[in-house]
Amino acid sequence: MNPLSRIDPDDPYPESDGQPMADNTEQYEWIVRIKENLEILFADRPDVFIAGDLLWYPVPDRQITGPIAPDVLVAFGRPKGRRGSYRQWEEGGVAPQVVFEILSPSNSLKEMADKRDYYERFGVAEYYLYDPDRNRLEIWIRQNDRLCAVAHLNGWVSPRLGIRFALTPETLEIFDPQGRPFLNSIELARQAERETTRANLEAQRAERETLRAEQEHERAERERQRAEHLAARLRALGIDPDAPA
Repeated sequence: MNPLSRIDPDDPYPESDGQPMADNTEQYEWIVRIKENLEILFADRPDVFIAGDLLWYPVPDRQITGPIAPDVLVAFGRPKGRRGSYRQWEEGGVAPQVVFEILSPSNSLKEMADKRDYYERFGVAEYYLYDPDRNRLEIWIRQNDRLCAVAHLNGWVSPRLGIRFALTPETLEIFDPQGRPFLNSIELARQAERETTRANLEAQRAERETLRAEQEHERAERERQRAEHLAARLRALGIDPDAPA
């Protein structure tokens, strides 16, 4: 029984449904990859809130509907920051515009159909469902107040996120607007390490160039002083060093 099916008057909006974030390691890795790469993509946008496995309460009256926890949700126009749940009436009435679900073996067809109906009812504009076991991607886009399935998936670009989806024979690949792939945590760490190494090497090169320039300046200064000293000696001997030869 879903622990959220019973309303506790002392805690009408629980922050947990008692369910695990993921059923297996692959589902968890996909949730984290999508969520963290979106965080990176919108790091400079204080008005884009992104969360993973966060309970979304669309209306305060839970007799109308209970909450749901999308694997990943994106809400444009809402500030970043900590939340125990996403209570839409406290968020200016803004529903998450984009949601992602990663299918696991325990998800039934009815459950996923109910989720799609829920997202359609409460204002989601883009819904992405990926099944890693079957390497199957489904996309729904809001048209005329309905979530309609997208027929041509490969190369699809999200209207709101700007990210591109590509299904290979083995897996789903996602690219940011600059064409950079979404990476897992290990790949991101290695990329950061490579970039740090590259930056250090560039700093060392710049330091060597600066040192070389300083040495050249010192050599030129010594040559100037030597020339001035020689000219002074010639003048002392009554010879004009500037006279034409």
